Amino acid sequence: MNTMHRTATLVLMGLAFGAAAQPATPGAPPTEATTPPASAAPITNSDLNAPLFYQLLIGELNVVAGDPGTGYSLFLDAARKQKNPELYRRAVDVALAARSGDAALTAARAWSQELPNSPEANRFVLQILLALNRVAETGPVLKAILQASPVAERNDTINAIPQTFSRLTDKALAASVVREALEPSLKQAFHAAAAWTTVGRMELAQQNLPQALAAAREGHKADPASPYPALLALELMEQDVDGAEALVRQQLQAGSTSSATSGDTAVALSYARILLDLQRNAEARTQLEALTTRQPEQAEPWLLLASLQVQDNSLPAATTSLQKFMALARQSSDERISRGLTQAYLLMAQIAEKQNDFPTANAWLDRIENADDIMAAQMRRASLLARQGQLPQARALLRNQPERRPEDARLKLAAEANLLRDLKQYQLAYEVYTEAAAKFPEDTDLIYDQAMMAEKAGKIADMERLLRQLIAAKPDHHHAYNALGYSLAERNLRLPEAKQLIEKAVSMAPGDAYIQDSLGWVEFRMGNTARALQILQAAYGKRPDPEIAAHLGEVLWVSGQREQALKVWREGLLLAADNETLQSTLKRLQVQP
Repeated sequence: MNTMHRTATLVLMGLAFGAAAQPATPGAPPTEATTPPASAAPITNSDLNAPLFYQLLIGELNVVAGDPGTGYSLFLDAARKQKNPELYRRAVDVALAARSGDAALTAARAWSQELPNSPEANRFVLQILLALNRVAETGPVLKAILQASPVAERNDTINAIPQTFSRLTDKALAASVVREALEPSLKQAFHAAAAWTTVGRMELAQQNLPQALAAAREGHKADPASPYPALLALELMEQDVDGAEALVRQQLQAGSTSSATSGDTAVALSYARILLDLQRNAEARTQLEALTTRQPEQAEPWLLLASLQVQDNSLPAATTSLQKFMALARQSSDERISRGLTQAYLLMAQIAEKQNDFPTANAWLDRIENADDIMAAQMRRASLLARQGQLPQARALLRNQPERRPEDARLKLAAEANLLRDLKQYQLAYEVYTEAAAKFPEDTDLIYDQAMMAEKAGKIADMERLLRQLIAAKPDHHHAYNALGYSLAERNLRLPEAKQLIEKAVSMAPGDAYIQDSLGWVEFRMGNTARALQILQAAYGKRPDPEIAAHLGEVLWVSGQREQALKVWREGLLLAADNETLQSTLKRLQVQP
């Protein structure tokens, strides 16, 4: 041992044992060191003896001195002698810090074999095997972890497996290993739903969507009220997998007859959000109303319900929902819920704005103090000014807003353009988008928005030029293909080219209802009425939307199915009575639905 190590050893040993060995001075008053308080916890001596202390000290000194291999050997030897989990963990940590995966695995396996009931040891073995990409060896370890997990906690362990295996490149091998390890759990009533859900998630990771849905159905069959298969089904629903939504509805029905759990709430809330994304607002509102009735103490559903009620102009109901949310949010320790107060204040301001109560709207905006949310508040203030006939002041308010982050410059311009678009000032909005696109030439979203506003402003040539520019810059921008193809079809120009463009968009995003709507519309323009009707009915069934309703209604009307056309148009008007495409269609056909 060199001089440095010898000196450090003597100093540390002196510090460790000096206080205990030093006798008290005769006649000296008792001190805190010699007379512990009566309330002090009883002293428990460790098993650390002098030889072991010396061995561990030398191990640490070697690690510090840049010789982790020697330190690792000393720690592992001590761990084996003492059968001490902390020493095994230290050996693993030293090996991992030295980037020696094999040594870490050796220590973790020794730990697991010496202390077979240690869940931590097996977790280390599993993680190290995965890091070394030795996936085939993980099955027995995973099975041991599951068997050692308490029954009450095992479902949580099962649900965590897909995330644990998520970074592996060989998804098929990972799914096979996990499926084999879960075989016992698949047959146990209390764990089957979670186990089948994990099997399904492993299939989903490979994009084996039918197999993932089949696993979700098996889990639901094992426990119809379990939220786990339904949460998987929600992910599949977002990928337009047929049958996934039916499973979600079945779970919600089964869950409504039993005591509500956090999982049930998560299913109902996620389902409502997906319905909102699909613009199935009436169904989303039904789900949220049921959820707030069943679990009124949950804050988030009240906020989502309020946003729908504001959109539907149900202002008194929206105010009530927001008041309930704000009361719950102020009592919540969840930062995410507390952050929702900003959205609540914005919605309250919007309600006041709709009622032309501008002072009250400003008072709600004054409550927003978080710097990250000031821009949203200023956007609403600008809307208030514009509605009061002060458009130049509204634009100046946005322009003069300080830019605290790099993205704020873009956000300000986009907000100004959106404000002008909402006021139907399309030429001004186009000019602002043009300015934004010039400042951020690599931002393809801004080029797309500029093109769409060019169309609104009647600049059709500019729109086509911008969309072709966007396609050249980003060949996988399916919205650009769709927009260009739809624009040609709408103007009854170059229909074969329009269809080719839209079909290109369909190949990139086959589940997009708006692109299907464009395809149906170009088929109608080309005289393929039956094919158009089939496509548009499928698109409208997937996403009830006023623009799709306008097209579907017209094809039904021309086909002689006039009652059905009127029904679809009425539904479209309920979704958005001011939709320009729907209104122009009704006016052109001289229809009063």
